[in-house]
Amino acid sequence: MKRIVCALGVVMALTSSANGQVAGRATGWQNKQAVDALAKRIDAYLAGVQATAGVKALPAADPSTFFRRFHLDMVGKIPTLIDIRDYLDNDDPHKLWDWSERFLSEGTFARHFASVFRAHILTGANQQGQTFGPPLEGWLRDKLDKDLGYNRIVHDMLAPGAEAMQMNNASPVGFFLGAENKPENLAGAASRVFLGVKIECAQCHPHPFAKWNKDQFWEFAAFFVGTQAFNRFRGGEQPVQAANLFVREITIPGTDKVAKAKFLTGEEPVWKKDVATRTVLADWMTAPKNPYFAKNTADLVFAYFFGVSLLEPILEPSDDAPITHPELLDELARQLVEHNFDLKFLIRAIVHTQAYQRASAGGGPLGKDDYVLFTRMPVRGLSPEQLYDSFIEATIGPKGHSEPNYQPQNFGFNPQAGANPRAAFLAKFASTERRHESQTSILQALFMMNSKFVAEKLHNNSEISTIATRPNIPTDQRLQTLFLMALSRPPRPDELARLAPFVDEKGADPRQRLGDIYWALLNSAEFRLNH
Repeated sequence: MKRIVCALGVVMALTSSANGQVAGRATGWQNKQAVDALAKRIDAYLAGVQATAGVKALPAADPSTFFRRFHLDMVGKIPTLIDIRDYLDNDDPHKLWDWSERFLSEGTFARHFASVFRAHILTGANQQGQTFGPPLEGWLRDKLDKDLGYNRIVHDMLAPGAEAMQMNNASPVGFFLGAENKPENLAGAASRVFLGVKIECAQCHPHPFAKWNKDQFWEFAAFFVGTQAFNRFRGGEQPVQAANLFVREITIPGTDKVAKAKFLTGEEPVWKKDVATRTVLADWMTAPKNPYFAKNTADLVFAYFFGVSLLEPILEPSDDAPITHPELLDELARQLVEHNFDLKFLIRAIVHTQAYQRASAGGGPLGKDDYVLFTRMPVRGLSPEQLYDSFIEATIGPKGHSEPNYQPQNFGFNPQAGANPRAAFLAKFASTERRHESQTSILQALFMMNSKFVAEKLHNNSEISTIATRPNIPTDQRLQTLFLMALSRPPRPDELARLAPFVDEKGADPRQRLGDIYWALLNSAEFRLNH
């Protein structure tokens, strides 16, 4: 049947199934029993720790707040006017399943989570590495589109030869260039990004609070001695230096001491003929029995959806700083291994938990325990990509924007490039590892309030003109549409009571007044936060 959505008298048809459900339930439904079981175990664990602490969790968020959060997390931008109305008007109890399967089965999943993992992998990378973020993102998108397990993706990234791919297409070269292709930098980046272990502080000297010592650092760095030297840059090409893929030791700088490759667990690798050094490392790092990889991957996904790591307030376990929720992390890691590192399985379970669907506001003053005990949904700052794409969505109208806005080649991470609006925007908005501590800088605030780019998007907005000039439409309905477009919710009664007289004031220009209101909505904390 056709669902008819009316926005200010503009009739739009949206094809859906007979019950108003999103068409095309995908393979996730075949796994529904296992997904539901894990979601219930997550909620049961959190309910237990909350009861022990004597705190009470908040109820579920209202539907519009939840769908905005869900859409931002799964798609990377706010929902269109059509989608938010369709979700709110749909009473089907399975609608969350329908929407999650829609997002996970379409190219949406690979496109958005390639961006998420690119940002994670290049955390702390130098400017050159960030410049080659688009090829890395394109490479990740291809892997995710093929539904490869996360262990396969990381293995393929680390194995010899990956960094020699063409840089102008799809390549993981950004990881290597971001670490300057140096063994010590690659060792620190690989252990932190893929294992959740920070060993950099042991590089030069013993650290009184670190679990790892200097010898262990250089033994791990020895795995990366055989990387290829990358000499292809945008200005032309030079030959790629040949690499000895079987080097297994490194001379510690400033000494005559030689460190032989050894895993972080202290185990000696089992070397095999014709198997490259980094292949042995990749095999160990991504193995189901690795004590760090599965846990770090599970925590990466969990922290993405909640903004808070299960390892808070630390990055790696030690006797001095215990893991906050070890049992829950163990269970998530175990399930990830049992399902062959299928990220979609873990994502399904998380978004179907009561914890993920909780309200973020209410229940008294906000304290640190609210985050670590998950009694409410943490408020998170939008990533730079989410903020830009949401702004574009909000200023282009109900029809949404086209696929080219999401193509990796348009991402442009070089701050000096400035070749497109997205590149200029992202250069001003930096990501943060703790998204629930996100703050807006003065530069960012000024850009949103006063930049030519933002002004043009609002001044030339045909949708606002239509909303303002369409005859026989009550002011309350005009305001409702603006709020749904920007904040994915209808205005509250008190907001209508203040804003309707402002728009209807005698002699006022409704187009100007509505434009001012929309500018205020897009510059509000509610717009730039995920709550």
